Amino acid sequence: MLQNILTINNKSKTFRYLFVDIIVVALIYFLPSLSHLTSIPFYLFEPMRIGLIFCIFYTSQRNSYLVALTLPLISLIISSHPEIAKSFLITAELGVNVLAFYIISEKLNNKFIVMFLSILIAKIFYYMGKLLFLNLDLLQGDLFSTPLWLQLILMFLLSVYAGVALKNK
Repeated sequence: MLQNILTINNKSKTFRYLFVDIIVVALIYFLPSLSHLTSIPFYLFEPMRIGLIFCIFYTSQRNSYLVALTLPLISLIISSHPEIAKSFLITAELGVNVLAFYIISEKLNNKFIVMFLSILIAKIFYYMGKLLFLNLDLLQGDLFSTPLWLQLILMFLLSVYAGVALKNK
């Protein structure tokens, strides 16, 4: 957020970027409480990825990287979740998601395909890292803690939204 204030001269862009950043961080901040109150496991719907994708849609590439790199850290500091090793993995995954999105965007115009492929690449990267961390005993648990069918549905829905929201961008 500070980067936006320092590097963007246009006040309307600054306001928009700050607004999106605040909404994304607030969503992550209040999600554990909301999950506790409603008994709905919102983490299964990948709120960090959704927040990051909204940053990709509505802010700059620089801001998207900043959010990707800091969102898991903010979540760890505020809610002590996810654990440090998993925070590192999620940070790397979100960074790969942004990188893949912008690289593929240069080659393809279809934002549905661009988003789908960027999420898929990020997930492959994440699960390769998670497998390594599990084998090194840096993480405990299962390789796939969120059902794959749910992840595929979310990938599809976010890709559809990208196809619609970014059609003219």
